Amino acid sequence: MTVAAKPAPRTVARPVGKQRLRLWLRLLRATRAVEAELRERLRVQFRMTLPQFDVMAALARAESGMTMTELSRKLMVSNGNVTGIIDRLVNDKLVLRQAPAEDRRSFVVRLTPKGEAQFAVVAKAHEEWVNKLLSDFDLDETERLIGEFDGLADRIRNGGTRA
Repeated sequence: MTVAAKPAPRTVARPVGKQRLRLWLRLLRATRAVEAELRERLRVQFRMTLPQFDVMAALARAESGMTMTELSRKLMVSNGNVTGIIDRLVNDKLVLRQAPAEDRRSFVVRLTPKGEAQFAVVAKAHEEWVNKLLSDFDLDETERLIGEFDGLADRIRNGGTRA
């Protein structure tokens, strides 16, 4: 029995604007897939949410701690969202919340020694997960993509386009 060969699919030139929209949707889909996987791994292995991880990461970089307002600005979330996350981390003894003597209306939050130790373990696992999830990209591709997306972010913030 002879099988007829399928004709090659026609290649249709797509307008660049449509292709850029497709690119945006692929970036969004990939970001959501990676984020969902990280959320699940944090939940299962460490009983931690991604927002809790993000708060701890910000505090790990701020040796003297941060005010709640600084933290909410850094994470680009509301003070109310940060307060709920901090409450849970305080209950778990991972974060300390103190009112500075000079301003009793605000709070400074910082990781406790237990929080620092816990974050070190979680951050190492997080780095390994991301490395594995993005392992299809070699070093050259990774560096090129970082440069492209850094450049894109800078251009968007500055309202410009590539020269």
